[in-house]
Amino acid sequence: MPIKNSFAERLPEIAGWRRHLHENPEILFEVHKTAAFVEERLRAFGCDEVVTGLGRTGVVGVIKGKTDTKGAVIGLRADMDALPIHEETGLPYASKTPGAMHACGHDGHTAMLLGAAQYLCDTRQFNGTVVVIFQPAEEGGGGGREMCADGLMDRFGIQEVYGMHNWPGVPMGTFAIRAGSFFASTDQFKIVIKGRGGHAAKPHDTVDPIVMSAQIVTALQTIASRNVDPVDQVVVSVTSIESSSTAFNVIPQLVTIKGTVRAMTKETRKFAEERLTALARTTALAFGGEAEVNYFHGYPVMVNHPEQTEFAAHVATKVSGSCAEAPMIMGGEDFAYMLEERPGAYILVGNGETAMVHHPEYNFNDEVIPAGSSWWVGLAEERMPIEQA
Repeated sequence: MPIKNSFAERLPEIAGWRRHLHENPEILFEVHKTAAFVEERLRAFGCDEVVTGLGRTGVVGVIKGKTDTKGAVIGLRADMDALPIHEETGLPYASKTPGAMHACGHDGHTAMLLGAAQYLCDTRQFNGTVVVIFQPAEEGGGGGREMCADGLMDRFGIQEVYGMHNWPGVPMGTFAIRAGSFFASTDQFKIVIKGRGGHAAKPHDTVDPIVMSAQIVTALQTIASRNVDPVDQVVVSVTSIESSSTAFNVIPQLVTIKGTVRAMTKETRKFAEERLTALARTTALAFGGEAEVNYFHGYPVMVNHPEQTEFAAHVATKVSGSCAEAPMIMGGEDFAYMLEERPGAYILVGNGETAMVHHPEYNFNDEVIPAGSSWWVGLAEERMPIEQA
C-alpha cells in the first residue's frame, strides 16, 4: 500500500486545514476553537459518532467499516495543542496569537488524521471500527491521561492504539520506530536548601547554603556517572539555582535548585528519585543545613508494544519503502498513558531538514501529509481487512 493518490490530490485542502490551525494556535486544554474545527469536519465527513469534551476538550470520532464480523476496534490519536513560544518564521500564515505557536507540529498531526478520517468515512474498506482521537494538552498538561481517566478506552471499546509524531532531521515522508522504551519519563524536582544567612565578610558565623548547593549539584551528577548502569539511560539536569538574596555582601538563608530527571525504565526512574533525595538531604546535613526535596512525577516512560510496533513498521514500509530503527529519545510524550492502557505503537515520520521542534523557526512540512495520512489509513485497512467471500 504505497501513498494513496487521494492524499496527493487533496494535499492543498488538507494543507489548508493545517495552515488555518497554525494561524490560530491554542495552548494546553484551552483548545476550544481547534476542537470546534475538528468536530465540524468530523461531522461533515459522516462519522457515525462524534463526542466532544473528553479529557476536558478532546474530540473523538467513530467510523464503522463496511463489515464488522470480529468486533475489532483500533484507536488513532493526534494531539491538538500548541506551545507558549513567540513565532519567528515570518510565514504568511504565522501565528496570530502573541506568545503561542505550533512549534511541535501538532497542527500537522491533526490535519493528517483529519485527512485520514475523511478518507475512511468515504471508503470504509475495513472490517471493524476506527476511533479517531484528537487530544488536548500534550505539551505538559497530560491530556492523554485525562482522556483515559474519562474512560476513552472502555467507552469506545478500543483494543489497540497508535500515534505519530513528525521529526525534523529524518528524510521527509520516511518513518522510524522502535519497540520497547522509546520516549523517556519526565520528572521534575525542586530542592530548597536551608542554612543560616549572614554577612559575607563573616562566613564562619553562617551555615552557607550556596556552598551546600554547589556540592549538591556536583553530587547529583554521580547518579548518571556512578550509580546507574552505563547502558541504562538516565539524565539528571539542574536547570535553575535561585538564592533568597541578590546582594553582593549577603550569604543567603535559602537556595532553591530546580531541574529534571529523565529515565527509560520504571526501575531507573524510581532509583533516580530515591538517590536524588538521599544525596540532597545527606549533603546538606553534612554541612550543618537541611534540604527539603519536592519531587514531581511527570509523564511515564513511553513503551511501544512489540507486536504492534512490528505491524506499524510493516505499514510504514508499504507507504514509504522502508522503516528505520529509531533511537531512544529523552524527551517525553504523554501518549505513554494510552500505551499503558492498551497495546499499541508510536512512530516518527520525517519532516525533512527543518528547524527542530520547540524552536521559534520550526514549521511542519506540508509535503509530509500524504505519507502520514496514508499510514493512518493503512493501519485500519491492514489491521482490519475485509474478509473475502
